[in-house]
Amino acid sequence: MNSHIIVRTLAASALSGLSVIHAARLNAAPGPAVASGGEQTIAVKVIAINDFHGNLRPPGNLVLNNTTVAAGGVAHLAGYIRKLRAANPDHVLVSAGDLIGASPLVSANFQDEPTIEAMNLLGLDFNAVGNHEFDEGRDELLRMQRGGCHPELERADRSCREQELSPMIRSKVGQTFKGAEFRFLAANVFDRKSGGTLFPAYGIKQFHGRKIGFIGLTLKATPNLVKPSGVKDLEFRDEAETVNALVPVLRSQGIEAIIVLIHEGGHPGGGPDGCSGISGPILDIVHRLDPEVDLVVSGHTHETYACRLPNAAGEPVLVTSAHDYGRLVSDIDLVLDANTGEVTSAAARNLVVSRDVQPEPLLARLVEDYGRLSRPIEERIVGRITATFSRTPNDAGESTLGDLIADAQLEATRSRKHGAAAIAFMNSGGMRADFSYAPARKGRVSYREAFDVQPFGGTLVTMTLTGAQIEQLLEQQFPGCPNGQPANRILQVSAGFEYAWNAGGKACDKVDPASIRLGGKPVAAGTTYRIATNNFLADGGDGFTLFTEGTKRMAAVPELSALERYFVRHSPLTPGAPRRITRLP
Repeated sequence: MNSHIIVRTLAASALSGLSVIHAARLNAAPGPAVASGGEQTIAVKVIAINDFHGNLRPPGNLVLNNTTVAAGGVAHLAGYIRKLRAANPDHVLVSAGDLIGASPLVSANFQDEPTIEAMNLLGLDFNAVGNHEFDEGRDELLRMQRGGCHPELERADRSCREQELSPMIRSKVGQTFKGAEFRFLAANVFDRKSGGTLFPAYGIKQFHGRKIGFIGLTLKATPNLVKPSGVKDLEFRDEAETVNALVPVLRSQGIEAIIVLIHEGGHPGGGPDGCSGISGPILDIVHRLDPEVDLVVSGHTHETYACRLPNAAGEPVLVTSAHDYGRLVSDIDLVLDANTGEVTSAAARNLVVSRDVQPEPLLARLVEDYGRLSRPIEERIVGRITATFSRTPNDAGESTLGDLIADAQLEATRSRKHGAAAIAFMNSGGMRADFSYAPARKGRVSYREAFDVQPFGGTLVTMTLTGAQIEQLLEQQFPGCPNGQPANRILQVSAGFEYAWNAGGKACDKVDPASIRLGGKPVAAGTTYRIATNNFLADGGDGFTLFTEGTKRMAAVPELSALERYFVRHSPLTPGAPRRITRLP
């Protein structure tokens, strides 16, 4: 069995153009190698998750291969991991990012500290940072690693542990938040001031005298997905180039087995393993990887696959992704040559974390404690709906949920006090769940459901744009235009605003200027208009840099407050047919 894990941080010299890098090392106690076919080998089990997003409670059901199953919940996940560990005492538990951020209220209400504590109890070894780890900015992410009191509590001279946790859980997680006992990894995230990585670039774990190196990194485009102010002075470098530069660093330490944990992924094309027709950024990244990389654990796209994709030498390398929210876990078996440390074989399967496994009592109690503390807030009713408001877009990119949220944001910012907005824009990625109609509850909507839809805690911002700038903004929704999206990413718009876009149009010429109308009247290029959006977009998030050109900016109300007030004033709400955006052939 592995001994107690010891973590220490190391500094390495600049190699292969990487400037200063850091590494975290984990040591497992030596044990007997496994004999296989007369040859001495070491069997290592890698257990991997990705995109957990603070889903401590069982999330919504999982649809896999046209079958709906109840899956997930950190206590059940712990039960599955217990079984996998029992199958091989030589194991490591890793995550490919987005452990936290866009989390349900039971975690987010406590700054995601419960999720970090759950992962400590789960025995996580490494987590590659994802884009959502930066939702609250670099300083808060550093606090997640190091522990300590949240600054708002310190300023208010309040205790970090005002909540009444049970004595058993308090004894396990500490009197004050102590941070992650596992190691965040961020090989391609550099601090421009220090020249080094924000977190260690890689970690090392040793089995029977042989080392495995784990390189952790996030997608290069992270600055486009988070508030720019939160990643100020950070540089996000190319994923494949970063890995390839680290390979000789690891090899110089006698490491022959290299695993990449990356918060970037692909979209499977079908089949039992998702390999057939797979697409997305992970293909290009793997295609440029040094052949010394033996396994890639990916995430970000919330997909399921276990593929062998060609590396820079055209050789197949195993690539995995385990959907999201702890509903699946990747069970990966590596075999190492005991003499050289080389990986001789790798196999993987994705397992559904169904609820028939015995949940871990300690994790169940942790979730129960935080759930009890959150319940009064979560169960408060904010309004009613008569049918489901879905974030699934139509062919034009518009959704009933997007219409609802944009309308709520416009109403909250119409007054002169809050910015006198005439148009509201909402990013589709900021809507994290649907408002699902529940007949048994007569359509009542709780605060928890509203929070699950908009969990980011953003603030609405009003600004002035010209009609010409609004046209340029709409063009940024599509590929090929300066700072445009890699794929169509349609903004949701408020009632009274409409336009049409041509799917076959050229880059920067997909939107018909004559179709852009407000209140039935054409939006004139030289006329100014007050618009509202959330602070993420206002700072240029999602690549919508045009928002940063807005003038006479004014902070308004929190976006979740705007949604709640809209429910209070207009319930019951009924979804209408999305007709604000038109897609032309």
